[in-house]
Amino acid sequence: MTRRIRIGVDVGGTFTKAVAIDMMNGAIVGKVTVPTSHSSSGGVSNGIVLALTDLIKNQHIETSEIELISHSTTQAVNALLEGDTSKVGIIGMGVGLEKSNVIKRTSVTDIELAPNKYLKTCYRFLDTSKFLEEHEVITAINELKSEGADVLVVSEAYGVDDPSNELFVMKMSDIPATAGHELTGIYGLEIRTLTAAINAGILIKSINTTKFVESAMQQQGITAPLLIMKGDGGITDMITFKTKPILTILSGPAASVAGALLHLRVFNGIFVEVGGTSTNVCIIRNGRPEIKYVTIMNHPTCIKSLDVRVVGVAGGSLVRWSGKKITDVGPRSAHIAGLTYSCYADPQELEGGQIITFMPKEGDPIDYIAIESSGAKRFAITNTCAANALGLIPENDYARGNQESARLALSILAQRIGITMEQVAESILDLSGKKVLEVINVLSKNYKLKNDRTVLIGGGGAASVLVPYIARKANREYKIAEHAEVISSIGVATAMIREEREKTVNNPTAEETSSLMKEVEKVAISKGALPESLTIQSEYISERSLLRVTTYGNISLDIGTANAKEIGDEEARVLACELFGINDGIRRIFDMKNYYVFACEIHKKKLFLKSRRQSILVLDKYGRIRLSIENGMIYSGPAQHVMNKFEIFFNECRDGRKSNDLAPQIHILDGTKIIDFSSLTSSEQVLKAVKKELIKSGTNEVTVILKI
Repeated sequence: MTRRIRIGVDVGGTFTKAVAIDMMNGAIVGKVTVPTSHSSSGGVSNGIVLALTDLIKNQHIETSEIELISHSTTQAVNALLEGDTSKVGIIGMGVGLEKSNVIKRTSVTDIELAPNKYLKTCYRFLDTSKFLEEHEVITAINELKSEGADVLVVSEAYGVDDPSNELFVMKMSDIPATAGHELTGIYGLEIRTLTAAINAGILIKSINTTKFVESAMQQQGITAPLLIMKGDGGITDMITFKTKPILTILSGPAASVAGALLHLRVFNGIFVEVGGTSTNVCIIRNGRPEIKYVTIMNHPTCIKSLDVRVVGVAGGSLVRWSGKKITDVGPRSAHIAGLTYSCYADPQELEGGQIITFMPKEGDPIDYIAIESSGAKRFAITNTCAANALGLIPENDYARGNQESARLALSILAQRIGITMEQVAESILDLSGKKVLEVINVLSKNYKLKNDRTVLIGGGGAASVLVPYIARKANREYKIAEHAEVISSIGVATAMIREEREKTVNNPTAEETSSLMKEVEKVAISKGALPESLTIQSEYISERSLLRVTTYGNISLDIGTANAKEIGDEEARVLACELFGINDGIRRIFDMKNYYVFACEIHKKKLFLKSRRQSILVLDKYGRIRLSIENGMIYSGPAQHVMNKFEIFFNECRDGRKSNDLAPQIHILDGTKIIDFSSLTSSEQVLKAVKKELIKSGTNEVTVILKI
């Protein structure tokens, strides 16, 4: 039987890892790890190609068996952090009467990306109160090029409403160009221009990366589609990456979370990905990761990504000391210093070794320590060494090393400090764990997560080094993701499509919301999402007059589609109980084609008062969480029947509100997709929109869920 192979490649700060999955049965065919090629001529592209070719060769994969290749990358964020950006020429545009205001908001000066690292800019203004002439556009572009601009940004006031002038200027450009309207549909000229400038700064690098990878695939005879992970957890095509590389910021952590959600079906949790150099922490609520706008060195942007907090400590972090005690762990790692972990050395290599101090990189403090053997070879003391010395790493775990070597290395350090080996190891893990735990506590407070219901999920090659230790210290439950060391690559290979559009609008009508929903749905399907897998959500942020529509869906080749195992009724019930956090007492609501809908009554007691609410959970036929509501009502059955019941309730509800015209949040399940009308705040608008959707429903069986 011919295999259907899907390959996911994740580019981490230390290693690039690739995994091949047979989509016929969901089994992992093979996995490969190579060092990330930051310093090579082709940048991280070399590591991607090497991992890909090694995997194909080692597992004897025929190119005809490969149906899809997708990857995540750290290139965008690394380029920004390192200041490895192109000089950006900005053309601001507006009508003459607003010239001074437009210039003020589009003339973005050099942007600080990291300490002493800047994105350089230069600027010209064009008056669009009259028809733009080709010669004046070309003159402006040439002047910017003469000042060193390698890439162009075009940003016009109200360009999101009418982008024709921005498109005209881009068409005239003979250097790579990007425009504000391409990245967002919201007003805010300054933030739109800033976002476009940051995107432009890494545009040329992304174009070169794409060309390199695509060329290598052609040489290998691979014709399968090539996709890339976005920072919001969805994936997109390489055409998008060529024009909008900023979308891939934090795509590595996004890939890991996607993998964890696939394998563990986490409802509420904190994902802790422990790599070699850094640890990423992200919140999962109601089955989805938290997402927010990206801020780059205090510069807010229009781009949304997972709310990931990066901690400069991980499995390979180096130990620092004062000569008398351990003072810190990290942020430099053994990989940066080019050292082997002590726990991966042969015990004989460490015998007679001495503690020395050194600088991992030029300009670093000289308080980092290592063991220097009699043969002048150096070995690092890391968190992984400490965990192995204490016997905390299970058999066959990716981070498992030689316990004898680990204990010997820690004993050499302990002897210099004057404490026991166990105390040294505990001290190292304590210092590291506290850094991660501080971030976990901040996120828990920000998102109001309760400790007793929030599990820690460990991912990354060093998950077993820190996650169990942190969980024990914090008295929290934890899980280690299956295939933790390549969980990000699995996530890349099996990620969902996620598309979002935002539009500035005052009091959106049903027609405006429906139009934006159709636009997003069309884009998602064009990028490979199965129509029947789509979940469409809308949100209206009144204080910003912002309408936002988001759709989630499985790729047509996703592991959760053809030939994948669907869950049965009993398995769905057990899963729902687990996600509700109860042993029994749930009800199956209606039998829909692609969904399991469950409800249960949750009783709460606060002081002397008791309250009762109905929690609702919607799973798809593969057990993935599609919707979760803490307190709601359900109407199910034929479309006309549901519409009548809903209208009666809605009118009663509206009459009870009197002057308060706010509508409840409403979701419609028509058997193939989920539609969310929570963006509509007017009772008349929401009633009209729901009626319209129910009337055009192609099925007699629908479910309406109201969030109370």
